Amino acid sequence: MSYSLDFGWLEGAVGAIARGAAMTVLLIVVTTIAGTVISIAAAAGRRNGPKWLQRAITCYVEVIRNTPFLVQLFFIFFGLPSLGIRLDPIVAAILAMTLNMAAYTTEIVGAGLDAVPRGQREAAAALGLRPRQVFVKIVLPQALKVIFPALTSQIVIMMLESSVVSQIAVSELTYEADMLQARTFRPFETYFVVAMIYLGLSILLRRLLVGIGRRTLSAGVS
Repeated sequence: MSYSLDFGWLEGAVGAIARGAAMTVLLIVVTTIAGTVISIAAAAGRRNGPKWLQRAITCYVEVIRNTPFLVQLFFIFFGLPSLGIRLDPIVAAILAMTLNMAAYTTEIVGAGLDAVPRGQREAAAALGLRPRQVFVKIVLPQALKVIFPALTSQIVIMMLESSVVSQIAVSELTYEADMLQARTFRPFETYFVVAMIYLGLSILLRRLLVGIGRRTLSAGVS
């Protein structure tokens, strides 16, 4: 039995695909900002905070990095209501994605912080800078330059993993693809088109992040 390709349905599906892609972009923008801020704070706290904070951050990182993202998402969306905490699907998706990304980027940021020579911190402190000023003005910019390629890759990976949130009915790109193939009965064409859109989004996102890095960080980001 031969299979005949048919993309005639695509013209009427552009709106749904565009809405799904827009939701995917929204999820990754919010997750990137929140996850990066949390990971910087967590990496700093893991190195300079009190013992209880260091242990708490280590526990958080290990739990998230050693459990599936889908299980984390289901725990937040289906498990928390048992404790009286009910979240909108989009809020639950953003929370799950942020916590997951922050755990991985905490390790990445931490590696960058460790790469900054201690002598530079001591020199800055000797000039009278406060510890917070040393971190923000001296250590963090150098660390970000070192880890920017790895951070960029992690953000792209998180964007691709956002497809999982379709399981809790968040109308992102994969969810819209599921709905389309259920109506058109053209799964090959539907998921081929969506796969190409994800590929395009990944390439655009990586180039955008590299461009931002080149403008905001000193030379050396590639």
